[in-house]
Amino acid sequence: MNITVQSIKFNADSKLIEFIKKRSEKLNQFLDNIIEGVCYLRLENVDDEANKVVELKFNVPGNQLFAKAQAKTFEEATDIAIESIRRQINKHKTKTRTSTSNHKEILNQEEEF
Repeated sequence: MNITVQSIKFNADSKLIEFIKKRSEKLNQFLDNIIEGVCYLRLENVDDEANKVVELKFNVPGNQLFAKAQAKTFEEATDIAIESIRRQINKHKTKTRTSTSNHKEILNQEEEF
């Protein structure tokens, strides 16, 4: 999987970029056909300490998964967004399995007639 990290209006540290790539690679355990991923890092202009925003977008066959998280650190926001993507992957897999198995049931019913 190819992941691109883009920091908007600031330069991201190489350690942060490696952290994001390492966490994103773990998603391959749940779905092995992820085509590509893009990560956007932004700083919000708010009074709150939690002004770091991470947006993750992953392209999988037939779908696009997106998550946005805001936290005190980019690492924490990345963990939240990755967890959200993981849940979306599980839903995506369940949905595709159901439609595939339903299709087989319809074929079996047609063969019985």
